[in-house]
Amino acid sequence: MAAAGLALVLGLAACSPVDPDGPAGAEGAAHEGTIGLLLPEAQTARYEASDRPTFVSVVDRRCPGCTVLYANAGQDAAAQLQQAESMLAQGADVLVLDAVDTIAAAGIVVQAERLGAKVIAYDRFLEGADYYVSYDFEFIGFLLGSALVGAVMERAEESADGGRPGVLLVHGSATEPNALAIAAGTRRALEGEDIDVLAEYYTPDWSPDKATEWVEAMLTRFPGQVDGMLAANDGIAGGAIAAAKAAGLDPVPITTGQDGELSAVQRILAGDQYMTVYKATDQQAQTAAELAVRVLRGEEPRTTAVIGGVPTQLLAPRAVGAADVEHVIVDGRVYSTDEICVPAYEAACERAGLIGPDADAAPGNLSGNLSGNLSGNLSGAAPATLGEAVR
Repeated sequence: MAAAGLALVLGLAACSPVDPDGPAGAEGAAHEGTIGLLLPEAQTARYEASDRPTFVSVVDRRCPGCTVLYANAGQDAAAQLQQAESMLAQGADVLVLDAVDTIAAAGIVVQAERLGAKVIAYDRFLEGADYYVSYDFEFIGFLLGSALVGAVMERAEESADGGRPGVLLVHGSATEPNALAIAAGTRRALEGEDIDVLAEYYTPDWSPDKATEWVEAMLTRFPGQVDGMLAANDGIAGGAIAAAKAAGLDPVPITTGQDGELSAVQRILAGDQYMTVYKATDQQAQTAAELAVRVLRGEEPRTTAVIGGVPTQLLAPRAVGAADVEHVIVDGRVYSTDEICVPAYEAACERAGLIGPDADAAPGNLSGNLSGNLSGNLSGAAPATLGEAVR
């Protein structure tokens, strides 16, 4: 209760017209309107490290006369409702909303509509929103499942026991549509494969600690049978890997992830995590910010799809394995080698050719499952089918 209360106080404070990290309308510029950004939690690193600063920066550049309000709900749906009400009371013309709970957030959409404000659903689909900006999460699940299947079957072929491999599916929160979409894509990839799904779990609040506890229990329940762990994001992957290491497994079961977090990139280079799905969150935040400005100005932006009756802009995810880190992460300026190759990972970075005498001869982009790339871009091109993407 104390944590929820603190999140609410901090969230309401962040709804003030003067955002400490962003503009409140440039000095001397005529006021054009107010845009509110509501993010769901701070446990996932991307929200405060990427989404928020990128969004604020783009609005500042595209609309010097716009005021930006910001709030983070700390995974509290009631707090997010109050934050949205506060923004609307301050005259928000557009709300960009990444809902903690999409059912509870329906009330925000109703209030915004009553007051003449537009709602852009961000990352998580929200029925009744005016626009939606996100990734194809079922395709992300398909990428995760495909990568897991390929790696687990390859390791099984190299194993002397010749047994049927087993995997754990560690999903995200059961209350979040994106987690359900990822799980659906995962099952599609696993369908018909010679792999046993030993158990699956929907992780409350995407909590790495809860994922660790569950995986620990499953490793005890299925001793020697867990060959792979499909983790729905990098935080859960870190928790699952921690459980495997605590159990003394070496090597750890093949483990996926999603979000392209720095710690995940480091685990991939070290050989602890097999892959991640990188979503260019700065591109997503930039798209949402530009969309918000255009909507505020009364324009009707072009989108790439319609989902649930809502005009939608879908962006392209990218699967990243060890051989993709230089091309996708370093060359893409997601993280620098200085950020990745801290002392604990220097040896892993040298092996990958990111630093040291062989840096110029680093391996190129990995072909196959891990370079599957959902096409489609900000100019409005339609996304490719799953089959086209994997090919």
